[in-house]
Order: sequence, then C-alpha cells, then structure tokens
Amino acid sequence: MVVETQRLVLRRWHVEDRAPLAAINADPEVMRWVGSGRPLGRALSDDLLERFEREWAARGRGLWAVSWRDDPERALLGFCGLTDPMFLPDALPAAEVGWRLARDAWGRGVATEAARASLAFGFGECGMREIVAVVAPENARSLRVAEKLGMTPRPDRHHPAAGRRVRVLGLCADGYNG
Repeated sequence: MVVETQRLVLRRWHVEDRAPLAAINADPEVMRWVGSGRPLGRALSDDLLERFEREWAARGRGLWAVSWRDDPERALLGFCGLTDPMFLPDALPAAEVGWRLARDAWGRGVATEAARASLAFGFGECGMREIVAVVAPENARSLRVAEKLGMTPRPDRHHPAAGRRVRVLGLCADGYNG
C-alpha cells in the first residue's frame, strides 16, 4: 500500500528505515510530547517499527513511512497514518491519526499533507466513522495540524502511560470534505 500526495510518498516500511527511525526517536525535542517524553533507544525503536508492520498485517492500515516524492532514495522524514489508540479505550472505536517527523521536516507542511492523505484513506478505503488526534496540550505545532485538518475538540483524557492530560480532537466521516 503506497499513497502519493503532491509532495510526499506514504509507504510501507523497509529494513533501511530502521536507523533513520531510531535517529528520529532518539531526538529529545522530537519525543518531548510523545508518551512519557523520553527518547527511545535503538531496540525500542526497532520494536516500534515491527509493531507498525504487525498492525498493517492485522488491520490493513497503520503508520506509513513518509518520504519526499521527488527523492529517489525515499529517505525517511518520519511517519504518519492511522492506528488504534489502545491507551485510551474510551476513545475507541475511533482510529487515531498520528505523525512523528524528524526536526528538519518540521514547519514544511509535511505533517498536514501526510495526515490529510491518512484521513482520506481512513474515511475512503477503510470506511471509518471517526478519526481522532491525541495531542499533548502544550504541543502547539500538532494542535495546529489538527486544526488545519478540520478536527474539533473532544473531551480531554488522561494518558495513563504518560501520567498527564491529553487533548483529543476528532473528525467524523459526515463532516469530512476531503
């Protein structure tokens, strides 16, 4: 499963993505608002990539590797796609659109463009009724992405692993205008 946008390719994972994903996950600034806020070591990053692939195999959807479309090497910018927010059971059965990008991809519209493609996939091919974004309240960049996607606030939740409140924003299929 590959999705192309005007500037991006959202694709399945390759073994060559392990090192660049580990570098992204090891960056304290990237990980600042993710879960506990701690960077991931290489083993945990590799486990995460394997989980992404298991989710694709089990559900036919998941988190894609994101690259520039005009990059013949398809160098990893980060990831984006749809997952189940199992850590927030009261938000289910909605899927979560999520993204994580290397810092040099920030501020270039990558998260918004990739998330829009993920929403189109979720509401289109997957027939989802609702998609949410779960964002740390202090993460202004990600809150802005969710706003650009047309997502509206849902009740805040407590993230049990992080031990803090998170904002939940959502979009229903009947409010999605692709």
